[in-house]
Amino acid sequence: MDYIRRDKYLNMLIDRKGNGLVKVITGIRRCGKSFLLFEIFYNYLLESGVKSENIITIALDDDRYSELRDCGKLSEYIRSKIADDGEMYYVLIDEVQYAITRAEMKNPEEIRLYNVLNGLMRLKNVDIYVTGSNSKLLSRDVMTAFRGRGDTVEVYPLTFKEYYDYVGGDRSEAYENYSLYGGMPFTLFRKSDEDKARYLSELFTEVYFKDIVERYGIKLPEILGELTDDLCSSVGSLTNPSKIARTIASTKGIKVDSETVSSYLNCLTESFLFRCAKRYDVKGKKYFDYPSKYYCADVGLRNSRLNFRQQEPTHIMENIIYNELIYRGYSVDVGVVPASNGASTCEIDFVANMGSRRIYIQSAFSVDSDEKAETELRSLRSVNDFFKKVVVSGLYGKAWYDEQGILHMGLYEFFLNENSLNI
Repeated sequence: MDYIRRDKYLNMLIDRKGNGLVKVITGIRRCGKSFLLFEIFYNYLLESGVKSENIITIALDDDRYSELRDCGKLSEYIRSKIADDGEMYYVLIDEVQYAITRAEMKNPEEIRLYNVLNGLMRLKNVDIYVTGSNSKLLSRDVMTAFRGRGDTVEVYPLTFKEYYDYVGGDRSEAYENYSLYGGMPFTLFRKSDEDKARYLSELFTEVYFKDIVERYGIKLPEILGELTDDLCSSVGSLTNPSKIARTIASTKGIKVDSETVSSYLNCLTESFLFRCAKRYDVKGKKYFDYPSKYYCADVGLRNSRLNFRQQEPTHIMENIIYNELIYRGYSVDVGVVPASNGASTCEIDFVANMGSRRIYIQSAFSVDSDEKAETELRSLRSVNDFFKKVVVSGLYGKAWYDEQGILHMGLYEFFLNENSLNI
């Protein structure tokens, strides 16, 4: 079978196999969670000698399993499949948010599903894996909800390396296609540009928006749409709910308060469509309450929402770099630092943190003049600490360090070498 390998995620599940925790696989819908669990991991279990009858699969977004969205029936069904025969049973449940009511969402401590899964974990011969598409219910609260027995694995759309490893060929052509249509897995199997664009557009309208409106009881779906358009159009730009509300009022003539915008922003981030990067004062070592930057989970989705009209390579590359850093396990902020001349402040595109490690990164698609190069480097030179400083540009060739210890590398080196930041 020809499929896109997701070895990183498979290995993460293998490492967690039998660890006594509920494996919670989260991520934006249609990014490959179901395929990872029901095909890749399922086949791994079979190849490891697990009998098919010992693998219990339930897809709650499938109408054939709709009655199992009732937690009592779900528990009864699963327990009926498990025998006390000394063998291990693997429970794979897809899109578990379908077993969570809107009323329960307001108070996660009352979600019955968590009690069902915690109860199953008391059985010594059960290993549980679930997928879901809501970060609030299945990521932030997972340790509390599962009483310390939850283990989260977040799956993302394809990185450029995953995409290129599958399509091969000329790197520049592959990057051009990736920066246009993104990394949602099923996009690769659409033959024509029209089919790719239609598929991405339908994801927004028929999957994401409908799910968000239903799950959160959105009363102003047109505002949700306008908000999404604004975030896509200004990806990587500083913004806040008040500014967005003013923009919607001035461009569309629709009045909306900042509280509603803030609430809808939370819906979009909790559904993994966008991520928020907060501003961080590097010298003062503190966060600003606002404004922040928002990045789309996939540039193809972003482009389709704008009908492929705004193709700014600089902003698109910045969005892809942000997503790559998140995929590699970094927490990512937007840096603010006083300029070396003391006259103003400079912005660092990304402050990437992982444990005690920190890397400052500038995204510079084009550095075609000394003045442009100086502008990109000024922020990094203004940071007076010894953490690594990196400039990623559209230039080609091997990575190199300048006399001030700043690492310069091209976008292919950065994206295709997952250890590029360790050079």
